[in-house]
Amino acid sequence: METRFKKGAKIFDIVITSVGATLSIGVMLYAIFHFGLSNAWPELVLNLFYIACVAMIWMYFFNSPRITTQQFNYWCSISVGITVLLRDILFAPPLAFYALHLLCLTLSVLLLCMLTFFYARKNWKSYTKHNLWAICVVDIIIATLYNWDIYLEPFDEYSEYMLIEIWIRPTITYGLVACFVTETENNHSK
Repeated sequence: METRFKKGAKIFDIVITSVGATLSIGVMLYAIFHFGLSNAWPELVLNLFYIACVAMIWMYFFNSPRITTQQFNYWCSISVGITVLLRDILFAPPLAFYALHLLCLTLSVLLLCMLTFFYARKNWKSYTKHNLWAICVVDIIIATLYNWDIYLEPFDEYSEYMLIEIWIRPTITYGLVACFVTETENNHSK
């Protein structure tokens, strides 16, 4: 089976992203069964979108004829955007400080706007590397703030799983950006 990427570093980025996200999703599925579906059903919904993203990354990586670059761009951006909307905006977790909550909410709205602007562009290949990496950086900042909040609050049985869950989306976002940066590199080289 032929892969879309030829450079070893790019292959390493995509494989590490996919393996890391897959392991994290597996841990979260275990947590859902451990705590019960009645307590953890929101995590199951988020994990379905994460699983869809990882499946699309693998399909894109192996150059599947079932997914074009435009479809990959659109559906992965939509899936990540839905997880931002659900987890960080509509059902935002209570945080230790209100200022931290407002900062995370503001960054989440910014991330959603960036994703919307990205997939709504008619000529999305003209999106620069800096624009793409900004999406990943904002998502990493959000996860870092959530991580910081977990350490500010007393640990409970959910804390370990939350520390894993908050880093799934930035891992997936990194993989998406790595794929999209390759597309913009190919577009500029032509």
